[in-house]
Amino acid sequence: MKDTDMARFTKSTCLTPLALAAVLLLGGCASFSQDGGMQTVSALADARTGAPAALAGEGGEAKLAQLLAQPLDADSAVRIALMNNQDMKVALAQLGASEADLVQAGRLRNPGLSFGRSHGSHGNEIDRGVSFDLAGLLTMPMRVNIERGRFEQAKLQAASSAVQLAADTRRAYFHAVAAVQTEAFMQRALVSAEAGAELATRLQQAGNWSRLDQARQQVFYADAVGDLARARHQATATREHLTRLLGLWGRQTSFTLPSRLPDLPAQAVDAGNIEAQAMEQRLDVQRAKLDAHATASALGLSKVTGFVNVLDVGYTNKSTSEAPRENGYEVSLELPLFDWGTARDARAQALYEQSLQRTAGTAVRARSEVREAYSSYRTAYDLARHYRDEVVPLRKTISHEVLLRYNGMLASVFELLADAREQVASVNGAIETQRDFWIAQTALQSAINGSGPGAATAAKE
Repeated sequence: MKDTDMARFTKSTCLTPLALAAVLLLGGCASFSQDGGMQTVSALADARTGAPAALAGEGGEAKLAQLLAQPLDADSAVRIALMNNQDMKVALAQLGASEADLVQAGRLRNPGLSFGRSHGSHGNEIDRGVSFDLAGLLTMPMRVNIERGRFEQAKLQAASSAVQLAADTRRAYFHAVAAVQTEAFMQRALVSAEAGAELATRLQQAGNWSRLDQARQQVFYADAVGDLARARHQATATREHLTRLLGLWGRQTSFTLPSRLPDLPAQAVDAGNIEAQAMEQRLDVQRAKLDAHATASALGLSKVTGFVNVLDVGYTNKSTSEAPRENGYEVSLELPLFDWGTARDARAQALYEQSLQRTAGTAVRARSEVREAYSSYRTAYDLARHYRDEVVPLRKTISHEVLLRYNGMLASVFELLADAREQVASVNGAIETQRDFWIAQTALQSAINGSGPGAATAAKE
């Protein structure tokens, strides 16, 4: 209902049946939106996930099948999760409930009708009446504004759930791909260890190797068997975690992952003004601000209705069998004899102060999280690049030189096999640092975009 309509109504001094009908018509003008807030949520999520996608199954089975037909990359995994994850669908369904509250706030309570008939010595007497909630009409704009603020909060909450899901999916994706890469390497390491163990056994039987050297090679093979078993389970566990986030089941779970992690970017991003970006883009900061505004509106509503809690206006019609019909109106209200509303006002003021402090705390935490996340990101990048540019090339050089010396009979078989054992630790370390970088990058984006508390520590999972 428009504010001007309400103003004209409140200025009237007599409520006729025609005026009552107009009020009832205006009270039912609130309606649902066409998209239920989905367009806003999609825009907020698309700007922060880096992978624009349809939410909650809007893409259909054909789009899902198309994405699963190719080896997944991080962006396609996020698209699948946003359109297919069941928890995401639950979060989006909450939008409908919030919009229903908004529509309900824009509608008047149903009118009340009364009818009475009595018989006495003076004949029959009939009373007729109709009443409606005038207080609800007068406070409707405030209630609508409050529910509109809550609806906006619900949109931010749904978008935050989408951003959080995207971040969780990216982390799970990089864990799963790293596990695939590690498993493949451990399979090759086991083949090498098995060949070394067999050679060591033959050399020891021929008397060319000591029992100690042979035992060392045997334990390397035994450790490789255990490491491969753990790597296989890790590949299964991380894949299943990713499958749950993608919301897949049945034949859909046979999706293909790449055999190795993406390469490192050419250079790391600078910190720049990440704190300012976080204050502008973090959804939890925006949600806290909206909560403070909604609480302020609630405080204003509490003061308006502090003295008149129940105000009903009604049209009456009375007739008797021996007198002409009588028309008029009646007003009923609750007198503040015992409860002047001071306790409600104090509570509302306390809740408003609480929301202000919560907003300030959210901002402080966001700034700290984004600084911590950038430190983790930069450290992970430097370590991954160190392994890529220093450790792995040096390990290859050492292996090449040891092999040349072995071929020239300047190095023993023991040295050759010992070098193979050392390669395992170096390559695994390189895979882990590369994985940690991509996870740290995801955590940094989460800290900037505000996908939830603890985004800065997500890389530690």
